[in-house]
Amino acid sequence: MNPSTEIYRLRELMPATGRMLVKISSQPQQAKVLETPFPLPWKSGTRPIYINFDLWQRLSTPQRDLLLLRSVSWVLGIQWFKADWQRGVALAGIVGSLFELSQGDAVGVLVAGGLSAIALRQIWRSNRSAKTEIDADEAAIKVAQRRGYSAVEAAEALLETLESVAKLEGRSNLNFTELIRAQNLRAIANLSPVGVPEQIRRN
Repeated sequence: MNPSTEIYRLRELMPATGRMLVKISSQPQQAKVLETPFPLPWKSGTRPIYINFDLWQRLSTPQRDLLLLRSVSWVLGIQWFKADWQRGVALAGIVGSLFELSQGDAVGVLVAGGLSAIALRQIWRSNRSAKTEIDADEAAIKVAQRRGYSAVEAAEALLETLESVAKLEGRSNLNFTELIRAQNLRAIANLSPVGVPEQIRRN
């Protein structure tokens, strides 16, 4: 497989936002098939996706397509800056810390800084939750439908990808989040009548 040709094909597969923000690079030495670093708030600009093409070529084309679309959907779904109460509290805490620091109030700085830390931790956790992972799967399936896949075909390919990637990476079992994702994908693919409970989706 020629990495340059495959990268071009994958760029064409991505939604327009992905083509603007995501950069795909070859990383032959990595143990993972595909790696997407968690986008941190102070790192603006492009969001990298690294692919080991020696492992990548062992997946079928639908599996590669869905894995890429899923990774792009996940990385684009991470939002540090949007209007909600958690980000409002974090911003208020940061502003409060700066104000108290300028006033020389050590207790005020500690209180405001603690408030910011708690809010930022909640934002971090929500960005790495099972809900975020499921949302990325479902967003990828929607994009795949615009690329000629049916929802069932896309869900089946993504489900197969979970298991194939684990084997290629030398893992004998799926982790907890992957098992939740697999159950949701089985429901979308009409392979199981049982979906993911709403409580897990909200956490």
